[in-house]
Amino acid sequence: MTVPALTPSPDPAPTRQAALYADPAAHSLSPRMHRAAFAWAGLPGDYVALRVRASELPERLAALRHSDLMGVNLSLPHKEAALPLLDDLTDAARRIGAVNTVVHTQGHLLGDNSDAPGLLAALADANLLGHGGPVVVLGAGGAARAAVYTALVSLKRDVYIVNRTRERAENLARQWPLPDARLRVQAAGVDEVPWEKVGLVINSSSAGLDAPEQSPLPDFDFGRLPPQAGVYDMVYRPTETRLMREARAAGRRAENGLGMLAHQARLAFLAWTGVDVPAGVFAGAAQGDTAL
Repeated sequence: MTVPALTPSPDPAPTRQAALYADPAAHSLSPRMHRAAFAWAGLPGDYVALRVRASELPERLAALRHSDLMGVNLSLPHKEAALPLLDDLTDAARRIGAVNTVVHTQGHLLGDNSDAPGLLAALADANLLGHGGPVVVLGAGGAARAAVYTALVSLKRDVYIVNRTRERAENLARQWPLPDARLRVQAAGVDEVPWEKVGLVINSSSAGLDAPEQSPLPDFDFGRLPPQAGVYDMVYRPTETRLMREARAAGRRAENGLGMLAHQARLAFLAWTGVDVPAGVFAGAAQGDTAL
């Protein structure tokens, strides 16, 4: 009897891997979001959140060049510190001055920023782009850079930066290259903003994140805003911050940062894998709608 030859099994599909470098990192929702995206796309893959201290970032990025990782996300305190450690930057990352996504290709590290397009997509989803007028950015850190970029470059509106430490707001305003000579970006105190003309308020500070009753605009009368104006809070936990609650009580639209979180993750996943997973998959995972 002739024994049929055995056909070797094809090699299993390679497992794609990505990670988050942050300090702290344990609280991050990124692993569950990206694992849900791998599952939706039918791709074998995994994503882990790693605590990387500021002093460890150069060594970690150097090691990334020799690893199997497709890339990494960067969060506090690494978004600005990573700039000189990478081989190239996208135009958005260069103009914003911060990187939240690193794409690794055969030892080459490209820095990108998906926060700004993620914010723009989230604002569109929440119907917060329709009203013109200046944009007020609350905060002056790395997230504020993405907000200012979105307001100036994408929305082409004047920007007021309001921050508890005015010097930081002034520094950010001075550093920003204007895409249009007709636009203005300036630091301002709460009492210096022409609120009756403002179309959008974006909270990029951490107020409300650790203490839900904190607000970057305590005791502010949101009735001073035009009826069509909106408020976008980048904080996504809790789902309704004090800032949002008070804006809604005054009849103004307000949305939390879950949409931005989902869209920036979607764009990072797309850059690594070439697969565009719906933002709802990421949002659902972040809200606990998946067992992953």
